[in-house]
Amino acid sequence: MGIDMRLHLVDGDVLLDVLKMDWSTLLSKIDDLSIRELRPHLDSKLNRDFDIDCEAEFLDLVESIDDVGTVKEVLSKNSAHSALLKLIEWSSIGYWEAWEGRCFIYLENAIGREISDVEEMYSHTTWSELRSALSSMSESEYSEKVCEDWMQRRTDLGETLDEKKDPRIIPTFEAHDRTSRLLHYAVNKTGYVQILGRDHLESRQWGHGDWNLAYLLDS
Repeated sequence: MGIDMRLHLVDGDVLLDVLKMDWSTLLSKIDDLSIRELRPHLDSKLNRDFDIDCEAEFLDLVESIDDVGTVKEVLSKNSAHSALLKLIEWSSIGYWEAWEGRCFIYLENAIGREISDVEEMYSHTTWSELRSALSSMSESEYSEKVCEDWMQRRTDLGETLDEKKDPRIIPTFEAHDRTSRLLHYAVNKTGYVQILGRDHLESRQWGHGDWNLAYLLDS
């Protein structure tokens, strides 16, 4: 199974309100389901975990914690960055994701240059460039660039573009078109914090700047 890049669109006000909440109050609200009144509505174009799954996973992660204070204080004292990541998922309107191997095509066609390695693909600089570029490019223009680049790369490798010879051509083309359009949508969605990471990345390393998870708990 491949590694996925994931971009959460988070309601920052909701997340900060939860972090300011008393620890026992949060657990009580999860227990009686009243916490769901605070969760942002799901964006119909994006994906996210169901309430019950997200809450259950959070409780599993903090099961051994017996502490007092605000949610931020308790998570910080226990270095519970993985639990914070689950709260970030809960506080989001959804996420965009794609196979990491394909993301070179998506990012390079946005910023107009090659990316040297996987670490650069997740850097603050790269994503600042991407946001700037996609804000001045239409969704269709961007998806066309991605799909044309994908076809050219196949041609350069001597691979066929004949759907009769390779039945995966059309589904793969459609996947690139759909995923690039959704990335354009997500990046240009205003009013939300974009928190980026990938499968198997240490939770404290998710996000950039003030919204990096280590910074959120340690500041």
